[in-house]
Amino acid sequence: MQTLSAGLSWGAGLATPSPSMTVNPDVVTPGFVGFAAVALVAVVVVFLVIDMLRRIRRAGYRADVNEQLDAEAQAQADAAVEASDVDDQDIDPRDDDTRR
Repeated sequence: MQTLSAGLSWGAGLATPSPSMTVNPDVVTPGFVGFAAVALVAVVVVFLVIDMLRRIRRAGYRADVNEQLDAEAQAQADAAVEASDVDDQDIDPRDDDTRR
């Protein structure tokens, strides 16, 4: 136990090294080129988002128009079926013009 505490006290007496600046901070910063690259990416992302929203809105309008056209076509088909339905009681074989 004695050697362990002696080793710890010996290590506590050493000074901790301070980091020294060996690299010029002006050389490692992104500078104007880095700023321009990030700004360009940001502008492209904004334009892509605007274009995506416009396309989504247009697709929604097309879906609404297609739904209306389908409803109109179904209504016309229903009207044609109702117009072609003939009640059997309305037909009198004696009044038939073909008279076979």
